[in-house]
Amino acid sequence: MKILIYFITLFIFSTFAFACDNKNSDINFNKENNMNNDNMPNNPKYAYFSSGCFWGVEYWFEKAEGVFSATSGYAGGHKANPTYIEVCTGLTGHLETVKVGYDADKTTYEDLIKLFFETHNFTQKNGQGPDIGSQYLSAIFYQNEEEKEIAEKYINILKEKGFDVATTLREFKNFYEAEDYHQDYYSKKGSTPYCHFYNKIF
Repeated sequence: MKILIYFITLFIFSTFAFACDNKNSDINFNKENNMNNDNMPNNPKYAYFSSGCFWGVEYWFEKAEGVFSATSGYAGGHKANPTYIEVCTGLTGHLETVKVGYDADKTTYEDLIKLFFETHNFTQKNGQGPDIGSQYLSAIFYQNEEEKEIAEKYINILKEKGFDVATTLREFKNFYEAEDYHQDYYSKKGSTPYCHFYNKIF
């Protein structure tokens, strides 16, 4: 049943957005994933995004130019230091979230917002793809009014394009790093996401 729901959802989303080759995008991808956490940029900043299973979210942000780290974790809930099993119950209030470290001299929060929307189905209200549950909802955790305004700007652009946006904006309060086996999941496995695909919209 989950697979059926996933393909129905993917079909609906594809009627609004179309897949494209990366060369047609204004998003610059670091295809070799040459992030080096040992060399911190002069102007490091962090952003927090939730769009389903954090493995796929991390996969795409790791490839973005200007991003020096992408860490899977949990945000928005009421339980401190939750485990993956606890978050999966849906009772902690946490969402699977990726903490994106980026060099503000090489990319912008606005670029990250675009990539966020272009790599998941932001119209799905009950999860992402076949992953159903409150921990898989689409959300942007803003840290200040500037980030909130940028996120609102792109949500409004999407609504003007006819999308029924399910993404919520939430004030950032906490982030807890996930277990080691969740980090760099697809890089370690040598595989690609099952429900996160790039679709050019902006």
